[in-house]
Amino acid sequence: MSGEKQNAALLSIGSNIVLILSKLVVGLITNSISIISEAVHSFTDLLAAIIAFFSVKQSANPPDSDHQFGHGKYEDFSGFIEGALILLAAGYIIFESVEKIINNKYDYIDTTAGIVVMLVSVIANIIVSRHLFNVARKTDSMALLADAEHLRTDVLTSAGVLVGLILIKITNIEILDPIVAILVALIIIKAGLNLCFNSGKNLLDGSLPEEEQKTILDTVNTYIPGEVIEIKELKSRKSGADKLIELIIVIPKKLTIEAGHALCDRIEEDLKNNIKNSRVTIHIEPCGCTCDNCKVEQACNYGSNL
Repeated sequence: MSGEKQNAALLSIGSNIVLILSKLVVGLITNSISIISEAVHSFTDLLAAIIAFFSVKQSANPPDSDHQFGHGKYEDFSGFIEGALILLAAGYIIFESVEKIINNKYDYIDTTAGIVVMLVSVIANIIVSRHLFNVARKTDSMALLADAEHLRTDVLTSAGVLVGLILIKITNIEILDPIVAILVALIIIKAGLNLCFNSGKNLLDGSLPEEEQKTILDTVNTYIPGEVIEIKELKSRKSGADKLIELIIVIPKKLTIEAGHALCDRIEEDLKNNIKNSRVTIHIEPCGCTCDNCKVEQACNYGSNL
């Protein structure tokens, strides 16, 4: 599966190199700030794709003495960096566009070549981003998801620049070029903030989404009151594609060590089946009630008969 992730990242790198060169050359030829801004945006996409490739490769390494919980955080870190790159690109685009508007720097724009390269960019990025999203969902990769988000914003921004160039060709109103570039930057900012927030949450060990926490509780609750008395504590976090779940459950004190171990194994297996890429740790504590008054007879009998 790590090979599929690396191949997807390499595809993104290749497509971005071609698009950057095309946009940069055409932008310089046509004097269009919106096309040059798109070249800058694609350059951040290339950096993001390179970061994604190396983070995916690193995160596939097994745990070692320095990273005993694995290398999944590399993907979260790369996602945060990619979000920051998007925000930097947006800042550059706004700066250049506002300067053109303030100083009335509207050069003649040859829109025909620009329209062609932006149309090609839209089509190419739709194809590559869809592939990346599919692989990211399949492998639960934050790095590939961030790269796919990068390319999806590139689709939107390229489409915006394309529409702007068509309007300039029809109306000859060249101030539309920096205005379109600013609108493009605002779309980029939203995507960058979302990426930084989601990857930052994982880096800071934020809990799993509520629906997954509910799935965890529902799964363990199937053992209550038959074999488990209560769930005392649930902790969860995400590291790359891995979802780390820690549980403290209370069981009847008559249960043998062997029976308690077997019970934990079954709960872990159920959780792994219900929560993709989960790694489960369960700590058991004995109940404090009087056995004569215990309502969990089935569990007590199960443990004492082993």
